[in-house]
Amino acid sequence: MNTSSDAPFADTTEKDFDELLNVHFKGVFFLTQKLLPLIVDGGRIVNLSTGLTRFVGAPTAAYASMNAVAPGPTGTDFGGGGLRDDEQMRARLAANTALGRVGEPDDIGGAIASLLTGENSWITGQRIEVSGGTRL
Repeated sequence: MNTSSDAPFADTTEKDFDELLNVHFKGVFFLTQKLLPLIVDGGRIVNLSTGLTRFVGAPTAAYASMNAVAPGPTGTDFGGGGLRDDEQMRARLAANTALGRVGEPDDIGGAIASLLTGENSWITGQRIEVSGGTRL
């Protein structure tokens, strides 16, 4: 099972759905629970998810529903390929952003770093989108 399943809605099995639920919902919930002792003295936990759930269609309905409900691991392909190396996909995504480009790791890292500063310690339980703006 790929935790970013692209099985069509009608073909998603209960087993596939349960595996997605375990990774994208239960995994985040229970990992956060285990990290609670680390935040008693001002520590912070930041959960990340993909914003691409806004753009997915029927073939990835189960995956999109998991990431829309709770943060979970993004569909990053660390072995190469995927979004990072697919120039056509990057161009298509860039065309849909107000800034006209795809976000890079430093774009996301800067946003996360700002959430971890003392100046932002009052931010909690929020959905903050770091997307370069969406073109309609």
